[in-house]
Amino acid sequence: MKLVDTHAHLEDLENLDAAIRRAEAEGIIAIITMGSDLESSLWALNESQRYETESLKIYPAIGIHPWSMATSNLSEDLKFIEENAHRAVAIGEIGLDYWYREVRKNPEKKEKQRELFRSLLKIAKENGKPVSIHSRGAWMDCVEITIEVGVQKAVFHWFTGPQDALKKLLDHGYCISATPAANYSKEHRAAIRNTPVENILLETDSPVSYRGEVAEPAHVLKSLSAVAELKGETKKKISEETTENARRIFGIQI
Repeated sequence: MKLVDTHAHLEDLENLDAAIRRAEAEGIIAIITMGSDLESSLWALNESQRYETESLKIYPAIGIHPWSMATSNLSEDLKFIEENAHRAVAIGEIGLDYWYREVRKNPEKKEKQRELFRSLLKIAKENGKPVSIHSRGAWMDCVEITIEVGVQKAVFHWFTGPQDALKKLLDHGYCISATPAANYSKEHRAAIRNTPVENILLETDSPVSYRGEVAEPAHVLKSLSAVAELKGETKKKISEETTENARRIFGIQI
């Protein structure tokens, strides 16, 4: 099987060389490493390819995560992303996060997130790039703003939102990505169960922890197993379809 981890934060992994070797041994042929601020975006563009192997390619995405707003020089960071969008396969990780009370109950903070999100979506649209979207607690706002801006290709990463938001994003041809949490998260499993395979990608969000286990790209096999179980298909068939989806969405040469 040939697999793609479409959303990881490789710069945060300990002993990345060893993690890449394990991923290669499990059949992962490509990883998209996400930028979440200026530092990680620079790493994705300039450093990540040093960890490639003969059979595993690493592709950069650049973005500003909503959690990074407080420490970002937004005007300078947006300028950097605009000037370097052509070097990346996607704009990401970007989006909205209303999960925490201090944001959920603060209209001003929510609006600042939306302003940044719109700016990043416009950069993606102008450069013909797909986006990788963080939408926790802000699922419908993320879907509606992405549609409003007119981005053609979007992946709602680790989607756990309500069915009306899922239906709306699918109606516009967007995708969701499955993480290892699809083995146990009720909301994530429901989203995958109700999404056609042609709209599903695999990811790990490495090095996030799933039930105490720190993820790495080789764990995309856990995502694969969950999707295969939920869709009633073989792992081989899901691997083939999700890898083709990754090629189609991100334009990667694998």
